[in-house]
Formats: sequence, C-alpha cells, structure tokens
Amino acid sequence: MAIVLFIKILGSVMLLLYAVRMVRTGFERVSGPALKRTIIKAASGRVAGALSGMAVAILLQSATAVAVLAASFATSGILSTAAGLAVLLGADLGSSLVVQFLVFDLSWLVPLLLAIGGWLFLKVESRTTKHAGRILIGIALVLISLQLIGESTAPLKEAQFMPHVAEYLAGDASTALVLGAVLAFLIHSSVAAVLMIAAFVQNAGLPLEAAVPLVLGANVGAGGVALWLTRGMDRKARLMPLGNLIFRAGGALIAMLLVASIPLPLETLSSDPAQQIVAVHILFNLLLVLTCLPLTGPVARLTERLMPSKERGAGTNETVVKSALDQRVVHVPRLALASATRELLRMGELVEFMTRPVMMMLENGDQQEIKRLQAMDKNVNRIHSDIKLYIAEVNRGELTSAEAERSMELASFAINLERAGDLVSKNLLERAVELKENGIKFSRDGRVELENLHDRVLANMQLALNVLVSSDVASARELIAEKDRMRQLERECHDRHLGRLKSRTPESIDSSSVHMEVVRSLKEINSLYATVAVPILALEGQLRDSRLVPAE
Repeated sequence: MAIVLFIKILGSVMLLLYAVRMVRTGFERVSGPALKRTIIKAASGRVAGALSGMAVAILLQSATAVAVLAASFATSGILSTAAGLAVLLGADLGSSLVVQFLVFDLSWLVPLLLAIGGWLFLKVESRTTKHAGRILIGIALVLISLQLIGESTAPLKEAQFMPHVAEYLAGDASTALVLGAVLAFLIHSSVAAVLMIAAFVQNAGLPLEAAVPLVLGANVGAGGVALWLTRGMDRKARLMPLGNLIFRAGGALIAMLLVASIPLPLETLSSDPAQQIVAVHILFNLLLVLTCLPLTGPVARLTERLMPSKERGAGTNETVVKSALDQRVVHVPRLALASATRELLRMGELVEFMTRPVMMMLENGDQQEIKRLQAMDKNVNRIHSDIKLYIAEVNRGELTSAEAERSMELASFAINLERAGDLVSKNLLERAVELKENGIKFSRDGRVELENLHDRVLANMQLALNVLVSSDVASARELIAEKDRMRQLERECHDRHLGRLKSRTPESIDSSSVHMEVVRSLKEINSLYATVAVPILALEGQLRDSRLVPAE
C-alpha cells in the first residue's frame, strides 16, 4: 500500500514538472527573444530589473529559468552582476505569485483549456498559434497534476506514522528547513515544492509549525538549483546565482529566528491552511525584494571575492572550446561528416550569440562591447576555414554519392554562416558604432519594427540549427516559409519607413540609411540560415525549380 501511494505521489509530481516545462517551452518559442530583451533592459535600474524579472518568471512559471537566462547575458557582458541580482529577486517573487494562482480551485477550467489548446495545436498551421495551444494544454496539465497530488496525499492523513513525522518536524525547525531545501533541489522547482507542501498541509494534516520551515527551506533549495545549473558556465554567469543564494539563505535564517520569537498571524491572512502557506511564501519573497534590492551592489562585490577569477593563460580570459573536427575519423566519411556537422552547429551558435545583442548595441551600444562582439568574427572565420579544409581532406577518400553530396552541402552552409558573421560584424555592429558616434536614435515605431524583425530572425536561426542536426522535413518547410515571410516583412518595413519620412519624423530622417541597412542585413542573415533547408526539401521533391511564370 505504501509503495502504491509513493508511486501515485511521484507520478503526480512528475506530471506537474512536465506541465510547467511545457508551458515554459511554449512561451520561450512564442516570444523567447522578447522575454530575453525584457531581461536585458533590466540594466536600466534595480526596480526595472526586479519588475522585468517578476514578469518573465510569471510567464515562464520558473525563477530558475530566468536565472539561467540572466546568467547567459552576464557571460556576454550585457548584464552586470548587480543588475542581474535585481532581476533574480523579482523572479523569485514572480514564481511565488504563480504558486498563488495555481493553488486556487480552477478545475472547472481544465476541459476548456484542453479543448481550445488541443484544437489550436492540432488544427492550425501557424507556428505561433501551435505554441499558444501548447501553453493552454500545459496549464491544463498543471491543474490536473495538482488535483492528483491532492488525491494521492489525502490517505496520509490516516497513516499511523504521519502524526509522529509531523510532530518531529514541528519540533525541529532546522531539520524541516534542510528537508525543504533538499526537496526543492531534487525536483528543481520551488513552485512544485511549495505546492507539494501546501497539499500536505491541506490533505495530510501537516502542521503549520513544520510547513513554514519547509517553505523557507524550499526557497533556499531553489536558489541552489540555479547555482548548480550554471556550474559549467563562465565565472560571470555564476556570480548572480551565488548572490541570489546568499540572499535566500540569509533571508531564510533571519525569517526562522523571527518566526521562533514572533508568532505569525496567519489566521488573519486566510482560514485555509494551504493559502496560509502560500501567503508565507509570497510574503517571504516580497520582503526579500524590499530589503535586498538596495544591497545588490555590496552583495555583487561580495560574490566577486567569494569567487575570484582564475588565470586562463596567455593574457586571455576566454575559455577555448575544443573543435569537434576529429582527425582520427577523417578517413571514415560517415563519422567525419558527423564531426563536421557538430562543428557547423558550433559555428552557427557563435554567429547567433553575436546577433543576439545587436538591437541593444544599436540602441545604446558600448564601444568596448561592440568591439568584443566584432572580435568573435575572427573565431567564426577560423572555424569556417577549418571546416573547409577538413571536408576537403574527407573528399580525398572514397565517398558514396550521398556522402559526397552531403559534404558539399556542409561546405556550402559553412560559407553562408561565415557570410552571416560578416553581416553582423561589418554591417550591423558597424551601424551601431555609427549611431553612437553621431548621437542618432531610431524613432519609437522604427525601433519596435526592427526589434520584431530581430526577434523573428533569432527564432529562425535556432530553427535552422535544429534542421541542421535533425534534417526534419516539416521543420525545413517551416524555415523556407519563414524566408518568404521575411521577404514580405522587408517590404512592409520599407513602406512604413517611407511613410514616416513623408510625415517628416525627425528621428526617421536621421536614421533612414541605417534603418534600411539593418532591415536588409537581418533579412539576408535569415536567408543564409534558411539555406540549410534547401537540400532536405529538394531531396523530398518539395521545392519548385523556379518562381518564374512559364513563358507563353
């Protein structure tokens, strides 16, 4: 009986984690670049950072996801440690608000969400609409999993061991704190951990004296998750999760001391025990934001001391990534082409990394950061040269016709990626320098226009790299369709820009040449990445030979 009960609880929790991930993936695919840009703009101030972190965490239903995103921006120098800490404090509060929403009885919504979400996902061809359907289905599964957790924990109320466990945890707050931290770390989600604790309070008779330390511990454990997930990243990326863990752990210890000396008036917040636990979770994170936001600067400096930089040799502070081009298999075409594909993927990711902060550089780019991004183009060129030489060496051996054709496709795509890197370095980033030197700004409408175009290109770059690895026909079709859509968007941008020039908008007049150059460059980068889909669709007979109407 105990094993069956454990399996039910475990299955319910796994469904909850899967559903939360499903919602997060949907939002990332629908508006991932916009969410990232929201975090990047947090550098404008602490309050703005906390608000942006809270908003993104509510959408992604995860403060950990926000922490990993912010850490990646810290690596590129876009986000400082102090600004990132403000983002993470806001994200913690945002994830606690998600718990409050989910703890409500929304079971009546489940059939409606499944019906609408399933129809959007299965019946509509638009990528954005499909992901919207995915989000709705994910929310429905979250609500279903919460019902299952409630049902599976209910029998614990009658279990003979439960009063002894509850009494022990209520009398030993330190153990309860550690147990809550371990629980949140193991399931990698403070949202799921707090919802589980609330379910145990509601259905299994867990007293509040034990539940409050468990919730505080869950907050500490969730901070440890972000630090664990960024352990392989650059030192700059790990400073923010470390600072956030310091805030959470210090806040939890202070809260434990206060709770031990001052009884919490939880009855005034709600008569429902589960709601009382959620209220403690929200109140804790709200107080963290209010008290720790002014301390982001000092704690950022503290993390610098706790995690000192290490010499990497030869006057450089960048990690050298080992090439995927394996010379040992160069005479085995199948394995050699797989190595070349992996190196091409790295090359494409590097160009994408250079492209990601382009809009921020165009709006208010720092000269030093622009030069650092431009310097990455040398690595792109080096990888391009290495791939060409490697494929040439592979072609000296005996290849089947399919292998020979594949080698030419990879070499061609490497050329296109090298050209895309040049467009970023010599066109887009040079335009950022021009705008900075001349004090020129885009008009509000022009900036939004370019941001939307930039977001679409970033999403298509990721899709193209997926197609490179998977050779999926449906994804390849979607990529070519996006190429046609970009051509249409370029025309629309051109027409709207001419309209602003006719209306004599000062910013549009000043930035006219740069605006159109950015549009053309983004469109060309998109087209270069889309070429990866051409041989896949050509092989399937899903490409026309020409767009021309046959001559009469």
